[in-house]
Amino acid sequence: MKGTIWRKSHGAFIMGDGESKVEYKEWFGMSDCIFCKIAQKEIPSTVVYEDEQVVAFRDLQPQAPEHVLVIPKKHVESVLGLQQEDKDLAAHILVDVLPEIAKQLGVDASGFRLVVNTGKDGQQTVKHLHFHLLGGRSMQWPPG
Repeated sequence: MKGTIWRKSHGAFIMGDGESKVEYKEWFGMSDCIFCKIAQKEIPSTVVYEDEQVVAFRDLQPQAPEHVLVIPKKHVESVLGLQQEDKDLAAHILVDVLPEIAKQLGVDASGFRLVVNTGKDGQQTVKHLHFHLLGGRSMQWPPG
């Protein structure tokens, strides 16, 4: 694009020349990521928490009475895709967001399971970092 201007907006970079714009995620091949589309409100979901960096929504195939997926709005492929600049994002999810959601769902006192699948052997089915928060029943061990 001639006269391209980059600006950051909701965790994505936007290119534009004043008349047209293309989101960074689309420009770099992430437009097919279902979780990016949910974060951008292109696909509906039942949102239970949202802020500028994170969105959390109910899983379509719940494995427990409470099953929520927590995702960064920024596209990160997996835990292994986190970079040095993502430290604050990771801490925000673990220290602020997950405890708040557990409290909101009423599973903070009784307990819950937090799962982060990574890679093929870890059964990661969507290549976008996501945390499964499962609660509302007693969890069994071993998990899988």
